[in-house]
Amino acid sequence: MSINEKFIIDLQGRSYVTYEGLLDLAHQNNLKSLEVELIQIPTKDNNMTAICKATATTENETYMDIGDASPQSVNSNIAPHLIRMASTRAKARVLRDLTNVGMTAIEELSLNENISESEDTYTPMAEEPPTRRQLETIKKLADELNIPVNYDELTKKSAGSLISKMLDEVKKS
Repeated sequence: MSINEKFIIDLQGRSYVTYEGLLDLAHQNNLKSLEVELIQIPTKDNNMTAICKATATTENETYMDIGDASPQSVNSNIAPHLIRMASTRAKARVLRDLTNVGMTAIEELSLNENISESEDTYTPMAEEPPTRRQLETIKKLADELNIPVNYDELTKKSAGSLISKMLDEVKKS
């Protein structure tokens, strides 16, 4: 079994796997459970660092790994969601072990808004297109709210903002 190419992202000459792709491959490898435990809640005393431990289990084996997130390791849009990012990073790391995928998961990267020379940091050179999941969510919400959407002009970032605004409107109605 190998990872579907649609789950590989090339950035600045390096290839990264998506969490979605790791999860897909893990299911192909008979993933039975994937659990996350919050190890450290972000506080001022720990520089707002969230740490999670993920455990992935197949019929024959159990894997464990940790992931962390802090305001220094995520971009400003993700900073309010440190626990979720730490959880996703922990799950991505444990799924890489389970699936024997050596490449780093895109979610594990420190996403800084400034250009950096570090290999674990990237700044997209061009606006990334919205993800398939974002497009599906926008279509569902647009249908529910009965509003038109110009899909041609969406970027990953603008799609995220649009989804947030649409969810706010759904809550109001």
